[in-house]
Amino acid sequence: MIRALAMLFRLKLAALNGVSALAGYAMLPSPVEVIPACAAFSGVFLLAAGGSAVNQVMERDLDATMARTRQRPLPSGRLTASQAVAIAAIAIGSGLLLLVIAGDWKPALGGAAALAWYLCVYTPLKRRSSLALLAGAVCGAFPPLIGWCLGGGHPGDYRVIILASLLFLWQVPHFWLFQRRHAEDYRRAGIPLFDSQGAPAGTSGFFWLWMVALCAGAMLMPAFSIIEWPGALWYALFPVPLLFLAFFRSGDLLFPYINCFPLLVTLLLMVQKHY
Repeated sequence: MIRALAMLFRLKLAALNGVSALAGYAMLPSPVEVIPACAAFSGVFLLAAGGSAVNQVMERDLDATMARTRQRPLPSGRLTASQAVAIAAIAIGSGLLLLVIAGDWKPALGGAAALAWYLCVYTPLKRRSSLALLAGAVCGAFPPLIGWCLGGGHPGDYRVIILASLLFLWQVPHFWLFQRRHAEDYRRAGIPLFDSQGAPAGTSGFFWLWMVALCAGAMLMPAFSIIEWPGALWYALFPVPLLFLAFFRSGDLLFPYINCFPLLVTLLLMVQKHY
């Protein structure tokens, strides 16, 4: 049962969303407090986990056709759709309640909006259009906004807008590389692939354009003193291996490396609070 829940919640992805929310909270000028920081991480983690469960209910027919997903709890028969919905409702309700208690209605509203976009826009669009890749990237902009608002920040502040925009930019190559890795599974399920001419990772003009935009946009963080010296130096070095791996078409290394970006930002924001 524990393994089934872990697969239903997609724990690594849920944790990455929680880390992004923590980055938004850590960016506030006030000191980091343990309880609100844990609430930001846990609330978004629960919302992402619950959203993953509902997503798997909606896509259980597709999951049954793909080698990567056919062992998930629903297509394998370990959970029924009604059980998964009940579990998802508990996780989502707990996440929203935690955000309301720790903050106010703003972070909870942001969490509800992210879930609505993910389940009502991205999930059905994925069956119909390769542009779902861009729609799905919007979901990556919500967690830092939620963490920022939970700490009392205004959602229109330029600092959180920069961070949210960067995570939107980051989501596209992240999803794109994931699609390329499992392209045959996606084709078998009839899911349209973005830029699916069969070129290796790093050769697509779109991919290069987006990578350059991500690297250039990332420099806004030190430029606006959101990430300060000496962390800014290490942060500025991040795009070097990123572009190197992309240039040499090292998709197997590029995917895990690019996934470190939210972790790097969060770590630097947390560390600089103590210096």
